[in-house]
Amino acid sequence: MDPIQLAASTLRLAVPLIFATMAGLYAERSGLVDIGLEGKMLSGAFAGAAVASLSGSAWVGLIAAILAGGIVGLAQGVASIAFRGNQLVIGLAINIIASGLTAFLGIAWFQRGGQTPQLIEGQRFEAIHLPLSAEIAQVPVVGPLYATVIGGQTILGYAAIASIAITWLVIYRTRFGLRLVAAGDKPEAVESAGVSVFRLRYCAIFVCGCLCGMAGAYLSIVQGGAFYRDMSAGQGYMALAALIFGGWKPGRAALACLLFAGADAVQGRLQGVPIFGQFEVPTQVVQAIPYLLTLILLAGLVGRSHGPAAAGRPYVRGQR
Repeated sequence: MDPIQLAASTLRLAVPLIFATMAGLYAERSGLVDIGLEGKMLSGAFAGAAVASLSGSAWVGLIAAILAGGIVGLAQGVASIAFRGNQLVIGLAINIIASGLTAFLGIAWFQRGGQTPQLIEGQRFEAIHLPLSAEIAQVPVVGPLYATVIGGQTILGYAAIASIAITWLVIYRTRFGLRLVAAGDKPEAVESAGVSVFRLRYCAIFVCGCLCGMAGAYLSIVQGGAFYRDMSAGQGYMALAALIFGGWKPGRAALACLLFAGADAVQGRLQGVPIFGQFEVPTQVVQAIPYLLTLILLAGLVGRSHGPAAAGRPYVRGQR
């Protein structure tokens, strides 16, 4: 198992997880429990692939994916903030509706069993090769890292890495971020300072939806080359697990994403490889490795992980 190729694969597989985890961080820090990451990713994935296929442009598809995720996020915000609905139930409803609606629209519009047409050149984001990659690749260790791991990513891959730094700066170094954190811990204090908790939470869930749309766009426009039914395959839930495991902090949550993506990369290379002589582990067991890792890590955090104090509690203006 080549460690360089494994590292490159890990980074590529971590991209949608990082986007979705940073998305969830905005929502959860504002006091909204968001388990609807999966549904917003699926919405973005379908919109991105469908529009990229029809327009012939990956960039137009990306914009459509971001808008789709943002609109679903706002709809979730109205149900959670304005109507003060149960945030867990609303998140589950978003996931279920997105799963069924994207498949239905895929069948109705493209007659391909719920998937979009395969994207061709121009409709997908291609890997970016850094300057002097071919020459530097000959240098031991450093060369392959530069050419294969750091290079060879798409524009969305670099955007995902940038989103970690941007999220850290927004949360810890801007007035908006500090108010957002306060809204998740002590919304009454924020309101007493003349800042609207509702506005902060709407902004947070909209940003969350847009980032989930980017995660979905990566799945369909880059990774899959088309939209397939339920192609997110539980990655929204894994992103939420990474957020909890990372203690609702951008850097630590991103490291958790790399851990889960690394497990996914390993399982991809273990399939069909005999171990202990001629014994071959069933494919289903190998494919379950990332999900088992998620469950084990979350089980170890039960009772020890504490998120924003007001998370999941609908805010009522004037209520103490």
